[in-house]
Amino acid sequence: MTTRQAPKPATRPSAATKPVRWAADAVSALREGARVRLDYSAQSLWRVDRLIEEIRREGAPYAAVETVLRGLGAYAGEVVVRQTGAEWWNSGGDHWVRTPDGRLWDPVDEARRCFAGDGSLRLLCRDATGAVRR
Repeated sequence: MTTRQAPKPATRPSAATKPVRWAADAVSALREGARVRLDYSAQSLWRVDRLIEEIRREGAPYAAVETVLRGLGAYAGEVVVRQTGAEWWNSGGDHWVRTPDGRLWDPVDEARRCFAGDGSLRLLCRDATGAVRR
């Protein structure tokens, strides 16, 4: 009688640990606090961009929203990872998304740029997923 072991579940690189947790925390906080549901779809990034815009217009100081922006950037990165098969990479404390075509994307920094009025997580996702399809 031969026995087979069940295949091990696919594991994610250790670089994904923190951003995946940040994204999950942001999703949970928005669901509980603001009654905003995020589903890791590219379409949900419209809502995230608008949310960051609202926070900026309210005049919140950066220090007060830094953790929220990190979580929303990580959420956008997870959207790209799930849609393209990309991987999280980290270097020197920064977390990047590397798409299968080898390009690196910085969704956490893009969230910060969005807060400054010069970025868009929706467009980052569009560009990252479009680059993979080409």
